[in-house]
Amino acid sequence: MASPTRPGPYMPRPPAVPEWLNTGDNGWQLAAATFVGLQSMPGLVVLYGSIVKKKWAVNSAFMALYAYASTLIVWVLVGFRMAFGDRLLPFWGKAGAALTEGFLVARASVPATAHYGKDGALESPRTEPFYPEASMVLFQFELAAITLVLLAGSLLGRMNIKAWMAFTPLWLLFSYTVCAFSLWGGGFLYQWGVIDYSGGYVIHLSSGIAGFTAAYWVGPRLKSDRERFSPNNILLMIAGGGLLWLGWAGFNGGAPYAPNITASIAVLNTNVSAAASLLTWTCLDVIFFGKPSVIGAVQGMMTGLVCITPGAGLVHTWAAILMGICGGSLPWFSMMILHKRSALLQKVDDTLAVFHTHAVAGLLGGFLTGLFALPDLTAVHTHIPGARGAFYGGGIAQVGKQIAGALFVVVWNVVATTVILLGVGLVVPLRMPDEQLKIGDDAAHGEEAYALWGDGERFDVTRHEGARGGAWGAAVVDEAMDHRLVGMGARGVTIQL
Repeated sequence: MASPTRPGPYMPRPPAVPEWLNTGDNGWQLAAATFVGLQSMPGLVVLYGSIVKKKWAVNSAFMALYAYASTLIVWVLVGFRMAFGDRLLPFWGKAGAALTEGFLVARASVPATAHYGKDGALESPRTEPFYPEASMVLFQFELAAITLVLLAGSLLGRMNIKAWMAFTPLWLLFSYTVCAFSLWGGGFLYQWGVIDYSGGYVIHLSSGIAGFTAAYWVGPRLKSDRERFSPNNILLMIAGGGLLWLGWAGFNGGAPYAPNITASIAVLNTNVSAAASLLTWTCLDVIFFGKPSVIGAVQGMMTGLVCITPGAGLVHTWAAILMGICGGSLPWFSMMILHKRSALLQKVDDTLAVFHTHAVAGLLGGFLTGLFALPDLTAVHTHIPGARGAFYGGGIAQVGKQIAGALFVVVWNVVATTVILLGVGLVVPLRMPDEQLKIGDDAAHGEEAYALWGDGERFDVTRHEGARGGAWGAAVVDEAMDHRLVGMGARGVTIQL
């Protein structure tokens, strides 16, 4: 006797799983979005909070945290459809909310990605993944959020937190959505055939150029901070960098919108390029400075990840090794050699060298993708006829498209970032006053990262009262502590953290 049909989610084809939905595709896209989210939260939050001077740990981590949260709200209100909705302008989509059930449970699509030939005939249909729009909104939000978090790295240690709170939603709307629509959402650069597999231009070139521009307008850190800004916790910095590296599997593996062959190749190439770049950067440090730098190794890891991103799922793995070597050497040269010889680079205080690690590496990756992109894999990913690297029949034309696409991203980010910051500066100062910069976190937030004294501060036993016992008990505890510290020779010791 046949058992009755099970109700609810155990039905053979429940109502919540329509015919077009592929549960494997949906599961991977949600997992990929989570991986990318972990890069920001807690990856870059931990990295920023540990790579800076102790007095800026809280402020730096909070800038990343705030950018992540504010991006999500703006994204679902209007941002997503400006980047991936119907065409408004050749470089911008129509604004609209991504909040209603009817929109979010429908099959995902990027309407402007339909490609038409010169005669007006449809050559390739619009992108329509096999999962609901909600999964697309979430995944693309994570990419948008990390762009702003990366941009923050240029401004750590001096930007007025209120100015940052005003800047983040404006930059998302008027800069990020333009580049995302132009290259991914079906805009003019997408239709022209510029290749940006997973954000070498949209995310990394944008964040590097916008961060550098913002650093110019905000102004520098204190001279003492620029001269000495050593990390307060290198081990946590490595942990944050590790989350960033592993999270990149979702970054590049989720770009095809499906767990297909390009996703597999992308994840492998991502790891290979990161390793090659880290080793290259480390070897250069040993050759020129005599010892390997852990901070340098993390920077090399990052430049390798950035460099492979524009072509991660489109190139041979041997090409990924070459891109990693280039990603570990040319940004190293721009940071260690060119930076010291350029008056402009010396003047602009880019705290974490985001210009070098993201703008230079992203631009380099886009150029190399124009050389190495394989026609078969590119056809799977872009659906734009004839898109391929110069070494595989694309000729100099594809390289020219890559350079022109990068130029548009650079110019737009410089102009948009400048206009936004000048506008914000009319309402609230962009830079904290010097008196607050001398204090750091306590002045900005009334909080400190560690219950320790340091940064030139003398230990004051009167500030450390006993937790119990009232005033008499506190006096006894303080006296005992005072004697112990004197016995250890600790009175007046300066601890640099």
